Amino acid sequence: MTTKLEHKAPFKADHVGSFLRPERLKQARVQKAKGEISAQQLRIIEDEEISNLVEKQKAAGLTSITDGEFRRSWWHFDFLEKLTGVEGFEADTGLKFDGIETTARGIRVIGNVDFNEDHPFLDHFKFLRGKVGDYHVAKQSIPSPNMLFMRAVIDDEVYGDMEDLLRDLINAYKKAIQAFYNAGCRYLQLDDTSWASFLSEEGEQSIRRKGYEPFELQKICQRVINESIAERPDDLLVTMHICRGNYRSHYFSSGPYDKVSQTIFGGLHVDGLFLEFDDARSGGFEPLKHINRDDLYIVLGLVTSKFPKLERKDLVKERIAEAASYLSYDNLCLSPQCGFASTEEGNNLTEDQQWDKIRHIVKIAEEVWH
Repeated sequence: MTTKLEHKAPFKADHVGSFLRPERLKQARVQKAKGEISAQQLRIIEDEEISNLVEKQKAAGLTSITDGEFRRSWWHFDFLEKLTGVEGFEADTGLKFDGIETTARGIRVIGNVDFNEDHPFLDHFKFLRGKVGDYHVAKQSIPSPNMLFMRAVIDDEVYGDMEDLLRDLINAYKKAIQAFYNAGCRYLQLDDTSWASFLSEEGEQSIRRKGYEPFELQKICQRVINESIAERPDDLLVTMHICRGNYRSHYFSSGPYDKVSQTIFGGLHVDGLFLEFDDARSGGFEPLKHINRDDLYIVLGLVTSKFPKLERKDLVKERIAEAASYLSYDNLCLSPQCGFASTEEGNNLTEDQQWDKIRHIVKIAEEVWH
């Protein structure tokens, strides 16, 4: 007999959140942009495709269920530009990812930053939760508050003092977190690429050109996260995915976690960290020794979402065992290293190959953690 879920996330087989957009959904978004269908017609197609995705996640063996970010074009801009005081705009150039460039898009702060209850992501989550049911967990992913601080164009006439921006940003996220909780969310994930800037010498040089010392900026990023989640309800689990970039199977950051290990492993107050360990660019597991809590869960991103070839099961198990030499098996989980489609373009694999990856993770997790 099936019983209601009694334990908290993250789960031994988990995932970052985004999935490849079905062709029908991609076509519908193009039609909406051309004025060939209405916003309501697009919403109906989104609802149907998300409902199908929920069932596919359940069938693949996942416990945490997302909407795949099917209503978004970008993993971060869609949420951030709906905050009060923020707007999106067509930038002159896109972001650079290892030789390719994204669609040109940006966000800018034009007024006092705040969160209002009419933010569309709340309705998006309520729809998802209604489809998930009692025996799985509806997971909501949103960009970290650091993504506004680090990526937005900020009008000096609005925020001449960075402390004023940080204060309003933190308060906006406190409101957002409580609003998602009131909507029934008990598993919230913050996605954050800002930490990737600290992992390499090139990234640190870029930070210095902006007028910061890298460790000084790390502490600011740490503070923004910790203060934003400080008042979360006891039964709301908050994790963070530290992303190194994900656009059409390309990334922008390499380097081990050593440069941020004290800040994230010894100082962040999240309940879990999704970390990318899919290849040599991520370094080894040694930085995990800086974890000073027995209630922090590390989700090992050992299976890449960027390419279709399945990782050898025995090698994945060996790497989990290696990580377990620094942290208890009980505190480890397994996932893809990133989402499959951080933007609507998606990575270079098919939907069937995507589900092969998910089932592979579920099977390995069953064998490792029984």
